[in-house]
Amino acid sequence: MAVGCAVVALAAGQAWADTCAPEDKALAPGASAPAAEPAADPAGETGEEAAAEAGTTDGPASAGPSSAGTASAGPASAGPGGAAGAAAAADPASAVQPSDSDLVAIGIDPDAATPGGTTTVHAFVGNLGPDATASPFTVVVTLPEGVTAEGPYVPDNCYAFQEGHRVRCTFPAGLAPYRSATALIPVRLAATVPAPGTLTGGWVAVRSPDDCNEENNKQPFEIPVVEPTGPRPAV
Repeated sequence: MAVGCAVVALAAGQAWADTCAPEDKALAPGASAPAAEPAADPAGETGEEAAAEAGTTDGPASAGPSSAGTASAGPASAGPGGAAGAAAAADPASAVQPSDSDLVAIGIDPDAATPGGTTTVHAFVGNLGPDATASPFTVVVTLPEGVTAEGPYVPDNCYAFQEGHRVRCTFPAGLAPYRSATALIPVRLAATVPAPGTLTGGWVAVRSPDDCNEENNKQPFEIPVVEPTGPRPAV
């Protein structure tokens, strides 16, 4: 993660909405309890776009055991806090309250590249404050048509999905006010893209449960395409 100064804040609010589980239903004699529903996405992402950003079937998040873990053995009163401590352990989200922070995505155009060549997308995110982030946040990079992500990435938890046209990265809590974080995404242009020209349709987006101002959470970028300096192959 690279650090630097942030930019001018935008003033806008976003209301939060809670969803409630369906009412409990009585069980028939001998019937087993219904399976528990999966927990809501901590980033508050909804809709088809957020589902695509999650990349649940394409990225490493789907591999290995559930991140929720399992409850430890022993009585609930064991250890500091007794029942209260056990309840906090069962619901980690209740132990961390979202901070009053405003994350902003910055669109930075990458260096120009030739058809078939490479360049690097800098996905830049700043915290406009006033608080440091109390929760991890996610950065999703959407690439223009004709461009494919090609690692290694920074940070190393980034992964590509949707056939390499999107990349998702996670940053830890603790980004201080007026500081920044940057994901570095190397990309390769298809050999068939026109040159000279400009590839549009790239986006940098940030998601955080701490951030109620979503108006500055997504910014576009473009990739300039230049002709090769060497001789072109004979046709």
